[in-house]
Amino acid sequence: MKIVEQIKQPIYEEMELFEKKFSNSMSSKVALLNRITHYIVNRKGKQMRPMFVFLVAKMAGKGVVNERSYRAASVIELIHTATLVHDDVVDESYQRRGFFSINALWKNKIAVLVGDFLLSKGLLLCIDSGDFDLLKIISVAVREMSEGELLQIEKARRLNITEEIYYDIIRQKTASLVASCCALGACSVNASEKEVEEMRNFGELIGMAFQIKDDLFDYGSKEIGKPTGIDIKEKKLTLPLIYAINNCTESERKWVLNAVRNHNKNKKVVSKVIEFVKNKGGLEYAVSKMKDFQEQALDLLMKYPKSDYRDALETLVNYVIERKK
Repeated sequence: MKIVEQIKQPIYEEMELFEKKFSNSMSSKVALLNRITHYIVNRKGKQMRPMFVFLVAKMAGKGVVNERSYRAASVIELIHTATLVHDDVVDESYQRRGFFSINALWKNKIAVLVGDFLLSKGLLLCIDSGDFDLLKIISVAVREMSEGELLQIEKARRLNITEEIYYDIIRQKTASLVASCCALGACSVNASEKEVEEMRNFGELIGMAFQIKDDLFDYGSKEIGKPTGIDIKEKKLTLPLIYAINNCTESERKWVLNAVRNHNKNKKVVSKVIEFVKNKGGLEYAVSKMKDFQEQALDLLMKYPKSDYRDALETLVNYVIERKK
């Protein structure tokens, strides 16, 4: 059994019902919109976000979920999908999970409007049911994601990212969404404020580990093949590179920053930067930090009594840092 299927096992029925509800939540009177949202639904990924919502809801709700849990899962998926559609426009990306992106098939103008439509659908799903506590959680995540992206763009221009700023960027850009999934799951079954905050923290820690793992992929691995260096080409300073820059001579530092700033499209130079990071122990350092976040997340999880849901979440936490792609 694939690991993702194994994680889904305790919430299999909820995920089946969620798919129907999620599809219905995107309906519109505009035929073009329905055609596009149908395309989106049929090209779904692993659905990690709804999985977090339901597993946390069932763990915190002693095995029971309710309509609020389904709305929470739908709203997070609607808003996440909206951000992906907008991201593809911003990044001028024409593929998403091996399929054509919305902007590739229907151009930027329609893609931006579809993203706006999905965002409004998500917000209205909460408002129409009076789920203002859920709406607040998701709205904070959207704000943080936007701020994180803009902070990264601002810092990439100047190449002045410290380790602390890097954590701020990934906390907002990536971890805030996973944090909101876990907070939504707990909140949907009316858990205490303390429990909701603990689950938000749990999700944030997983999100931090997840992003560091993603950054490590940029340096290649046996499973993936040759190093890609995409982050370097985009002038993104990630944890392995930041560590290497902080642990080298002044002349090496000047060379690396100049390479990233002015020669980031040159394959040979990018390969040299990757080699430099590896030699300085940047990868090992990033792995150790990733494992720190993983252990903190597991410590929070172990406060809950053993159950199928806790076990599945533990597997999910481990999968985040052991995945091969």
